[in-house]
Amino acid sequence: MKIRPLHDRVVVKRWEEERTSPGGIVIPDSAKEKPIKGEVVAVGLGKPLDNGDVRAPSVKVGDKVLFGKYAGNEVKIDGTEYLMLREDDIMGVFVA
Repeated sequence: MKIRPLHDRVVVKRWEEERTSPGGIVIPDSAKEKPIKGEVVAVGLGKPLDNGDVRAPSVKVGDKVLFGKYAGNEVKIDGTEYLMLREDDIMGVFVA
């Protein structure tokens, strides 16, 4: 996939959630919630500011991030589903 999001947009691939509960019950796809964690696969050049400068993004490709449940727009590229959202929609970055 070759895509470069514009401005302060970020493309994220959602992590797959567990298919079984802690008690061992298999959760069907219709009952699962969408994951709120994922990995950044592409980042825009940054947010344009009012004075003409561009603020560099604070996330980079490969970062593991946490985002809102209903944030962004889902897009399908080459048969794979991605989430395109603004950098402001990212709530945190997982650190090792």
